[in-house]
Amino acid sequence: MKYLCIDYGSKRVGYAVSDTDGTIAFPRTTLNNGDQLIGKIEEIVRDEKIEAIVIGDTKSHGGAPNPVSVQADAFAENLKKQTGLAVERSWEAWSSIEVSKLAPKGREHDDAAAAAFILQRFLDMRKSA
Repeated sequence: MKYLCIDYGSKRVGYAVSDTDGTIAFPRTTLNNGDQLIGKIEEIVRDEKIEAIVIGDTKSHGGAPNPVSVQADAFAENLKKQTGLAVERSWEAWSSIEVSKLAPKGREHDDAAAAAFILQRFLDMRKSA
């Protein structure tokens, strides 16, 4: 199964896709979060032949919502309605920190790489379940 993963942010949205077997995650790019975001994601779903969507769960480590959680939850529901695909949430805590440790100097924040990190964690957990 081929997955699309979204690292949702109020200004930017990074995304990554898996291979067709759903085993390896590949970062793609970052999109601006605006009125055309859902349409762009629908194009990605069609072009990449996506079968399911994963969105990083923005809640804190302790499970408490943060300022973007309400927006991310609404976005996930809207995306599910617009695409007709299953939309699953996956824990995203520390994904940006882990990615920034691997990034070259001057490029500490990469939303697409964070999306790939979230997706790879999701895929790995599915394999071990």
